[in-house]
Amino acid sequence: MPAEPFYVPNMTSPLMTAEELLHRNIPDKRTELVRGRLIVREPAGYRHGAVVMNLTLRLGQHVQLTGAGDLLAAETGFTLFRNPDTVRAPDIGFVRRDRIPADTRGFPEMAPDLAVEVLSPDDRPGETFAKVADWLEAGVSLVWVIDPERRVGRVYRQDGTESLLNEGDELVGEDVLPGFRCPLSSIL
Repeated sequence: MPAEPFYVPNMTSPLMTAEELLHRNIPDKRTELVRGRLIVREPAGYRHGAVVMNLTLRLGQHVQLTGAGDLLAAETGFTLFRNPDTVRAPDIGFVRRDRIPADTRGFPEMAPDLAVEVLSPDDRPGETFAKVADWLEAGVSLVWVIDPERRVGRVYRQDGTESLLNEGDELVGEDVLPGFRCPLSSIL
């Protein structure tokens, strides 16, 4: 049976802050904070991890060769909103060199330039769309949502446009990562 995300059991309890989330220890779980409420999920499965790693390796090579900025590993939190706080963690994040925060301790109060979400079989469409909406509202320029089961990807842009990618299409870095191109089939 797929693992369901769960929220803080007592919805009347005080809202959590980004700082409280940073110091909370929940071993072997993936956590985010959405409008002050803690969301806890089980760790991702094998296929999810393989797709994330395949894309991370390709992005990492490009970022290293071009000196474009910082590529951030899965589950790096970003404080997107305050009062109530929202801390989201993409499967892969990228921040352009000119936007790297001076203080890199904790959750930066910013959105990455690129956020990548790789779907797991138990991800619900509504939760994924809510995440994409948060990323775009917070200022992410480019969001890639990769669906390994259906072998497709979706590209969401800050200007409101979106594209559907089939297995034979390429992920393109556009203005965020100029020169980056990766066949979707090579990461699935």
